[in-house]
Amino acid sequence: MKAIVFTQYGSPDNLELREVPDPVPKDNELLVRVHASSINSWDWEFLNGVPFINRLLNGLLKPKPGKQILGADIAGTVEAAGKQVTRFKPGDKVFGDLWDNWGGFAEFACANETALEQMPANSTFEEAATVPQAGVLALQGLRKSGNLKPGQKVLINGAGGGVGTFAVQLAKLSGTEVTGVDASYKLEVIRSLGADHVIDFTQQDFTKTGERYDLIVDCQNFRSMLDNKRTLKPGGTYAMIGGSIPRVYQLWLLNFAALFIREDRKLCLVAEGPNKGLKDLKDLIEASKLIPTIDRTYQLNEVPEALRYFGEGRHKGKIVIKLKN
Repeated sequence: MKAIVFTQYGSPDNLELREVPDPVPKDNELLVRVHASSINSWDWEFLNGVPFINRLLNGLLKPKPGKQILGADIAGTVEAAGKQVTRFKPGDKVFGDLWDNWGGFAEFACANETALEQMPANSTFEEAATVPQAGVLALQGLRKSGNLKPGQKVLINGAGGGVGTFAVQLAKLSGTEVTGVDASYKLEVIRSLGADHVIDFTQQDFTKTGERYDLIVDCQNFRSMLDNKRTLKPGGTYAMIGGSIPRVYQLWLLNFAALFIREDRKLCLVAEGPNKGLKDLKDLIEASKLIPTIDRTYQLNEVPEALRYFGEGRHKGKIVIKLKN
């Protein structure tokens, strides 16, 4: 099969289109013919070998032989099923996040059946491939506050990216008042998704406006944890998606300090794991309540170009990789 392979950390220049052996599914796995994948920040970080924990998990000096094909999100059809698989059969259309195995930038990939769901009936493969990682992270971030109530104020920092475009739509489904923060060239897309207010982060610091929010979903993590916490209402929740190790330490330290001062504002790290809530997203898509936002679509041999574009940070929504099969 054809696959995009990298054998050393660094820039997209290190990616090569190669012929590699077809993967062989284990008894509890499916072999999936990949029709589409999409790019996430984890692909970019893994390619560059940052943060350092990526190297500890996937190869200290260079990617391990089994971890040399990027791509976690996939949408495709089941080619074969291991003898222990019960949920799917050959021919089924499926989608999911393969963050354990990676391998989505290839014509075939293996996945445990628990990593996949039936594809939304009204989605194309390209649309479905945008959902698993970004959509699930957005949903998990919003759920950190418990049950959102109509009229509550929600801020999405990084609202124009992959996770953010899902988070804006999901927050509006709860009847909340949504503020989206991003660069000026992404604000129109954020408005089109239903945001009530937008902020250009290059012109205004949302932590300094005087507004307070019931929930902040932070996809960018540029502001200090103290500033984020001060921007919450009493009883409010801050949900951090991704972020550097120092930011995580700040969050943990403030949570520890809150134990001694009866603080009711919560700082949370979104880390429930992949595909938690993917079935719920599927149902929303089939009900036409959630629509993926696709910026650009590239072919498999164009993955290096697609990752360069991702690295510029100018994409609005998701970048899709479409395979010719």
